[in-house]
Amino acid sequence: MSKVADNMFEFVQAASKRLRGHAHITPIMSSRTLNQRVGAQAYLKCENFQRVGAFKFRGAYNAMSQLSEPDRKRGVITHSSGNHAQAIALVGRLLGIQTTIVMPDDAPATKRAATEAYGASIVEYDPQENSREKISEDLENKHGYILIPPYDHVDIVAGQGTAALEFFEEVNSLDMLLVPCGGGGLLSGSAIAAKGAGSKCQVIGIEPELADDATRSFQTGTLHTVNNPPTIADGTRTPSLGEQVTFPLVLKYVDDMQTVSEEAIIEAVKFLFSRMKLVVEPSGALGVAALLSGSVKPRGRVGVIISGGNIDAATMKKILDS
Repeated sequence: MSKVADNMFEFVQAASKRLRGHAHITPIMSSRTLNQRVGAQAYLKCENFQRVGAFKFRGAYNAMSQLSEPDRKRGVITHSSGNHAQAIALVGRLLGIQTTIVMPDDAPATKRAATEAYGASIVEYDPQENSREKISEDLENKHGYILIPPYDHVDIVAGQGTAALEFFEEVNSLDMLLVPCGGGGLLSGSAIAAKGAGSKCQVIGIEPELADDATRSFQTGTLHTVNNPPTIADGTRTPSLGEQVTFPLVLKYVDDMQTVSEEAIIEAVKFLFSRMKLVVEPSGALGVAALLSGSVKPRGRVGVIISGGNIDAATMKKILDS
């Protein structure tokens, strides 16, 4: 693993070239009100404007575009509650690759609908009773599919890291970078990009308090698991960091981890909607939640990655009415 980790910035740079003309270069936004409230200059990298409405397109395209023709014909399988599912499905449609998605029966309706609209086959499961990883593995073995997991994959991490690489190319100097953390693909990729670009920026992963497995793993150096955590931030309901790829990378490159309450996440979604006119899903609002709640004490110029905007109308209404 250490040999792979040593070369990861080169992988991120290669992914950036591969994605050119395929992924959107997403906007960076700021808010005077946010700056005044947190006492720092904050810049938001808005991956809610990425294809499929989330950063996940980056990793999916980077991984799938490198498949050989025989592997493309075998088809791709993955497991995801939504954003990675949509990304794999869309890239499959773009590249002519059959895709199968193992998806929980409680996945957000908008994410499932979009995944199906891109042409993927859905295999539904009950997360209280079954393991999505086991279902994917069984189907992989049965049908010969190529498994591209949501985060524990070098090409996925490299693709996700291109969001932060773009950030540093446009905003030359950042003192801190706050990144949402579920399985650690975006976080580890962002930290690799920050360190590889020669930045002295402190990279901090943000998790919900109810899904704090990565924070405890980071603090102890031992991989922790939280099964199906009841957080509103559905994109962070992964049981743990990836044992083979993202956990070692987080330990190597990330500077700190912090958590935020459910109340703080809700307030961040409301703030982004009402003050910045941004539709952001709860998982995507974690960095702003950390700033507004004081979980992270900002200094200087602070970058925040808004990871996605795929929130269904019912959930948004419930948040705005609260």
